[in-house]
Amino acid sequence: MDERMAPEVRLAALAAHLAARKLDVDLGPDGLRVTNPQVKGCCAKNAADTVSCRPRDEDAGSLWYFTSWGEPIAPADRVTEAAVFVLGRLAAKEER
Repeated sequence: MDERMAPEVRLAALAAHLAARKLDVDLGPDGLRVTNPQVKGCCAKNAADTVSCRPRDEDAGSLWYFTSWGEPIAPADRVTEAAVFVLGRLAAKEER
């Protein structure tokens, strides 16, 4: 993908990867809301997150995916790497 692509396009690409892996996705003005429907109950922490895409100062302003709490996930041109991170984060709570 071209580095100049808009963050919304990058988030849409990530949404497609995650939806194909049976996660619920909702692309809205605040980012990409991702939920693991396999994690049930009121207290399942990290069963959902909102991913954003924005420039990362530490990488010369290149676009990166970030968690809702500001943790960098992966460069925006590495959508598969980002999908694996999100899958791992949301699936980890399922095993407990």
